Amino acid sequence: MTTSDATAPTAPAPSGAQHVITHGDQRAVVVEVGAMVREYSVAGHDVFVPFAEQDVAPVFNAAVLVPWPNRLRDGSYTVDGETYQLPVSEPDRGNALHGLACWTRWTTVETAPDAVVLELALPAQKGWPFQLVTRVRYALSDAGLEVVLTTRNVGTGTAPYGVGFHPWLSTGGAALDECTVRLDATTHVTVDHRLLPTGVEPVSGDHDLRETRSLAGLDLDDAWVDATRDADGLSWCRLGRPDGRTAAVWMDGSMDCWQVCSADHIPGYERSGLAAEPMSCVADAFNTGERLVRLAPGESHQVRWGAALL
Repeated sequence: MTTSDATAPTAPAPSGAQHVITHGDQRAVVVEVGAMVREYSVAGHDVFVPFAEQDVAPVFNAAVLVPWPNRLRDGSYTVDGETYQLPVSEPDRGNALHGLACWTRWTTVETAPDAVVLELALPAQKGWPFQLVTRVRYALSDAGLEVVLTTRNVGTGTAPYGVGFHPWLSTGGAALDECTVRLDATTHVTVDHRLLPTGVEPVSGDHDLRETRSLAGLDLDDAWVDATRDADGLSWCRLGRPDGRTAAVWMDGSMDCWQVCSADHIPGYERSGLAAEPMSCVADAFNTGERLVRLAPGESHQVRWGAALL
């Protein structure tokens, strides 16, 4: 039996509760679902590609990717001799994509005019017998947006673990081909047709982004490791724009991997921005073991990254 009520409350936004934080001329909107950054702008100029409050995030916009970033082959992995099967959420390539937290409602822990803290208690579930609590803090300052994320294993088994984030840098309204890219990393990850890693190679050709270069005709959906760092210990991905501004993402020494995507092969989103994804490990780390964190009961793992308009 169903009933209707003309006075029923308005349906909530698909992205959930909206947390607006500001500092000077900076503004960010952090949402409940996926702990995503729905907007980040400086003086009205987008740093991240925004999405509307009434829309489902089209491309994991600035989502938190735990307990693994990127792809997991066949959604399958083995821990201590036991094999587990997770849902294959990227069916065209046969992978489990971007972890278990992207479409979950996070709990608000703390709010301030310039900061917000959200938390997710990730329960044990089919294919994932571990229990993690992840807390993320977004804060604005004169330096830009800073993000600190800490995950603690509150269960009984040692959990395989990786973390990443999925911001899309805005072109400022220009075509991506009119922009430039620079990436602080020296090693490119080779992949197969499923975008799963097959090895690594020194950067060269289209994958050598250590110096600023044009994005015209550059088709990217690639990972890099061996990040290089500036005097402050930060590794950067920079998107230079025709308006003279540079939208940039940085990560500190807690992460060593980048994924950069120009969205050439995402229907309806082609070349609408540049994903600059800081990660603790690249695709399929649950199976390869590369840069994988093994989080024992009671242990915590913390990472830090941020963004700015330069």
